[in-house]
Amino acid sequence: MDLTVIWACIIGFAIVAYVVMDGFDLGIGILFQFFKPGQDRDTAMNSIAPVWDGNETWLVMGVGGLLAAFPLAYSIILPALYAPMIAML
Repeated sequence: MDLTVIWACIIGFAIVAYVVMDGFDLGIGILFQFFKPGQDRDTAMNSIAPVWDGNETWLVMGVGGLLAAFPLAYSIILPALYAPMIAML
């Protein structure tokens, strides 16, 4: 197996892991407004608090892997995503 294929698999795994694991955080955030104030909201926040920042580590690993393994692709893809990322914030 070629090294490029291995790196593509590692980057793909990191991005998929981020999407799957961060979906839980985003789902709680979307549903948060429907929870009753008090115990329900506290339970929801306490369920995601231990893994909140750990999920973003997968995204950092994917982008860092893209930079390390495919710098040309990184230099094309990331600037193209600046406007959508700013719009989402």
